Amino acid sequence: MKRMLVVVDMQNDFVDGALGTAEAASIVPAVVRKIENYPDDCIWVTRDTHQNDYLDTQEGEHLAVPHCIAGTKGWQIFPAVREALPRYVRIFDKPSFGSVELARALAEENAHEPIEVEFVGLCTDICVVSNALLAKAFSPEMPIRVDAACCAGTTPERHEAALDTMRSCQILVS
Repeated sequence: MKRMLVVVDMQNDFVDGALGTAEAASIVPAVVRKIENYPDDCIWVTRDTHQNDYLDTQEGEHLAVPHCIAGTKGWQIFPAVREALPRYVRIFDKPSFGSVELARALAEENAHEPIEVEFVGLCTDICVVSNALLAKAFSPEMPIRVDAACCAGTTPERHEAALDTMRSCQILVS
């Protein structure tokens, strides 16, 4: 079975920028090692992508911290992660927490050739859980796993709660 890796939102603003945390920074070496253990054609990336009107959006009203504005330094993939990624990696820019486009693409890959998908990245309790659950909804029989050591939540408690939620939805957490 082909194994695929989805690296979720390992962007400057989430590692050491506007919404960065020590927990997020601490997983960077593990994410880099994970990337290095996958073939180049089996790695996909998501990128949180907002526009200048972010504060006027529903998300911006609830989280009034501009972040990941397209084209800014904060929107870019964190340097150590970017350097580990293949030169030509498929990137899914997403305006919200989860990417329907990613879930569809994974479902298409799985229909073509059975795959197992592993998710790593930020933030466990927002974008990782959203994308893992979308992938599970699109492909209920596709094995999906999350490497807890390669994820960080907005808080350690929310990280653990998201891992528990994913376990409840038959996502393998290692």
